[in-house]
Amino acid sequence: MATGETGFADVTYDLISVQYHALKGGHDYGQYVRDAENANLDDLAQFFREVMEQDSARAKRCHEFLAKLAGSEHGGPATQ
Repeated sequence: MATGETGFADVTYDLISVQYHALKGGHDYGQYVRDAENANLDDLAQFFREVMEQDSARAKRCHEFLAKLAGSEHGGPATQ
């Protein structure tokens, strides 16, 4: 299993990266929803809510995969 310069398996790093970006995006999209609502663009606000829900689901799925990797040979030194 290849490891990056962190000593963690590439897949662990990749999952953490996707999870971080999904959570960060979800945080930012809250402002986008408010902006659309303030502009009375309800269809756009709903679109941003949908994107936020998708990112939330994506972050949750990453969390589940990370839990599976914890303690395995694929997780890296901090998960064993």
